[in-house]
Amino acid sequence: MSGENECKKECFKSKIGGQALIEGVYMRGITTAAMACRLPDGTIDVEQWAVRNGKDAPWYRKTPFIRGCINFVSSLAEGIRCTMRSAEKQIDDDEEDSEEPSKFEQWLTDKFGDKLVNVVMIISVVIALAFSLIVFKGGPILVADLIEKAGAPESVRPVAEGFVRLFLLVGYMYAISFMGSIKTLFRYHGAEHKTIACYEAMEELTVENVRRHTRFHPRCGTSFILIVLIISFIVGIFLPRGNMWIRFGVQMLCLIPEASIAYEIIKLAGRYDNIFTKIISAPGLWLQRITTKEPDDRQIEVAIAALTPCLPKEGEEDKW
Repeated sequence: MSGENECKKECFKSKIGGQALIEGVYMRGITTAAMACRLPDGTIDVEQWAVRNGKDAPWYRKTPFIRGCINFVSSLAEGIRCTMRSAEKQIDDDEEDSEEPSKFEQWLTDKFGDKLVNVVMIISVVIALAFSLIVFKGGPILVADLIEKAGAPESVRPVAEGFVRLFLLVGYMYAISFMGSIKTLFRYHGAEHKTIACYEAMEELTVENVRRHTRFHPRCGTSFILIVLIISFIVGIFLPRGNMWIRFGVQMLCLIPEASIAYEIIKLAGRYDNIFTKIISAPGLWLQRITTKEPDDRQIEVAIAALTPCLPKEGEEDKW
């Protein structure tokens, strides 16, 4: 059990959030964001930069039901950028220099120059999002359409779509959790959560203290995705069922309000601790049993190194 029941309960709810990277952790605070990575030589490399995540954040990142999608897309882009940067850090300079670029790689470098990484990132995001939408939105609609054609009543469609989406999400996460690199990623995810929990308990950020805290957190991206799925299921009950393509198009349009509502629910879960927030947090916390694993001490050290630069400065407010 790793002593999770022995730690102090959190004293406050922090605004700081993060993400697991390739052999590293990304943290985002009020005025500072940072990423820490374990390099191939065993040392910890830390980068930090300024952000606007507090009272001086733009209005569209603070306005309820507007901020949800904007903050999600922004966090997604930043997370992908940091993930690609963390992957670069795992390549030795000697190894990189010894490899001759292919003609295609050389053409890309000549064409885009210093902007090549950004171009690759944008293309990767577009492809990943398109694939995810097709699989998790279009796939369940197609399966439900086939079930209905097989003789099932029309009222079964939204239920079938919901169960197929849930099966795809949980099944996918469970399947990849057995991959070596993903196991390590999930351990860093656990280290991120445990470090924030230690900070919220107002304990000193040491490996010993962090180790005793829980790896489950209600403000996790895993919980956000699951809440979007649940909202999508509810909305799907009221959508048109006649034409599969019309239904798919309407569901795509509904993604924006669904994500906005899910974001506000996540914020409620992060701010309050009552029966309602415990109920809405329960499915996401359960799913985190797959997407987070117990980290080792070296991974906890990395998470602490990422969180430390993001701790609020004097006069900054870091409470929901």
